[in-house]
Amino acid sequence: MTKWLPCPPAPGPLEACAACFDDLFETLAQRRGFREYLAGLLLPRDRNKTLTCLAGTEPVVGAQHAAVQRLQFFLSESTWDNHQLNGRRLELLLADPATAPHGSGELVIDDSGDRTSGTATAHVGKQYLGSVGKIDRGVVTVTTCWADERVYYPVHACPYTPAHHFPLGKTDPGFRSKLQIAVALAAQAKAAGLSCRAVAADCAYGDHDSFRAGLHAAGL
Repeated sequence: MTKWLPCPPAPGPLEACAACFDDLFETLAQRRGFREYLAGLLLPRDRNKTLTCLAGTEPVVGAQHAAVQRLQFFLSESTWDNHQLNGRRLELLLADPATAPHGSGELVIDDSGDRTSGTATAHVGKQYLGSVGKIDRGVVTVTTCWADERVYYPVHACPYTPAHHFPLGKTDPGFRSKLQIAVALAAQAKAAGLSCRAVAADCAYGDHDSFRAGLHAAGL
């Protein structure tokens, strides 16, 4: 059995949170990468979606910095399970009275798109991107969020894969529309124990009978 090696602690109270996930990582490098990623997200920096910013290096020229390369490997190549990690996060939120869901809250469904150049990125396609307000090449992710008048937090997320990625297009058995993904995520949130008074979404979802019927079938 491999000896468990101690990990350099995350800054301040962040370490207590990070330690709750340690058993989900197999190596010291993964535990360290997780702490560096959390710290990068929470520190007051610009461009917090970029690896150079998360690692605290200069844009573009800092891309080859060891801290950036280490973080890149942790996020894209390392073998930890993001579903397990998110499941643990939800368990902690549900167990804390300050964030525990209740029957007066709402489950909010939405999708967001980020512009992406090239064609090699997974799930990329020419589609409407809310972040730029027009049709462009990018990646769209459907999300759920739990909210009440005090607090809100993300629940689940699933990328939408455009039809051209499938051999049979929209008729392919593997293809799922944004509406189908949204219903599945709402049902997944309910199964995880997130009670709510109602499901909220914008008109792009509410105008579809199949979407409302799917929620009704899930008891939402």
